[in-house]
Amino acid sequence: MTAEKNYSFSASRRSFLVKGSLASAGFLIGGTSAWSQSLFFSKNPDSKFFGVQIGVITYSYRSMPHDVHQLLKYIVNSGISAVELMGESVEDYAGKPADKTKVAEWRATVAMDKFKEVRKMFKKAGVSIYAYKPSALGANNTDAEIEYAMRAAKALGAQSVTVELPKDPAQSLRLGTIAAKHKVYVGYHAHTQATDTAWDVALNQSPYNSMNLDCGHYIAAGGNNTKESLLALIQSRHDRITSFHMKDRKSKENGADNLPWGEGNTPIKEILNLLKEKKYNIPVSIELEYKIPEGSDAVNEVGKCLAFARQALGA
Repeated sequence: MTAEKNYSFSASRRSFLVKGSLASAGFLIGGTSAWSQSLFFSKNPDSKFFGVQIGVITYSYRSMPHDVHQLLKYIVNSGISAVELMGESVEDYAGKPADKTKVAEWRATVAMDKFKEVRKMFKKAGVSIYAYKPSALGANNTDAEIEYAMRAAKALGAQSVTVELPKDPAQSLRLGTIAAKHKVYVGYHAHTQATDTAWDVALNQSPYNSMNLDCGHYIAAGGNNTKESLLALIQSRHDRITSFHMKDRKSKENGADNLPWGEGNTPIKEILNLLKEKKYNIPVSIELEYKIPEGSDAVNEVGKCLAFARQALGA
């Protein structure tokens, strides 16, 4: 499908959602059966423009109740064809126990059949999974849980798992060592502690330690973090960046607010066109964190971010 045709399809789907919000709410109230029975799409989304894959982290849909079937519909209705998948919905689908004391044991022993089902379900709808972010990679998680995260990522078709950049180098060494065993990358995410050297220790510990670079947080950190330094960091570390998080934030000096794309200080257009020009194969995750306007929803706002990216790339 051409990008132009896909854009028209996505726009019409978003318009339908806004006009039919009450009907959508009815689907949610009715449970998952109606959604799962209608889980097919006449056309698949395509959010890759000139080699630049625009995706979304499913955290962006946190304001909308969902199971994994509903989540997939949100993704497709946003026009998105690739995702960083948060752990909750897929783990629930795979049978994670409600008793939190039993979760670690479940992760250590769970079969990968349900995760492979999710991969096939998403693939059928035209959506690939490039990263997986379960809450199983912290210092308090067992080695068996970390092993689970790697196995689940591979079953889902993801190239990396993502997690917050640890303060303790021993944890990034631990993760990097297990990641190397499974040949799955660990993408470390930073908030406003991000600097040009914040990832150096982790990157030096293992070739499977990588960066999940949040461009909005980097800009909001202020100090030596500027548009120019961010673009330079991407060029110098592009071979160690496995995914981006993209949001538009004001710089620290301007208040660091999260804003709709195009209204903040994150150089989104410049970043996207750098990826296009240099042919860096790094997926860009839309991360919706600005306040959703009254009368809209997360599906519509992710679609707006996608439209901004598409226009910025000249597609």
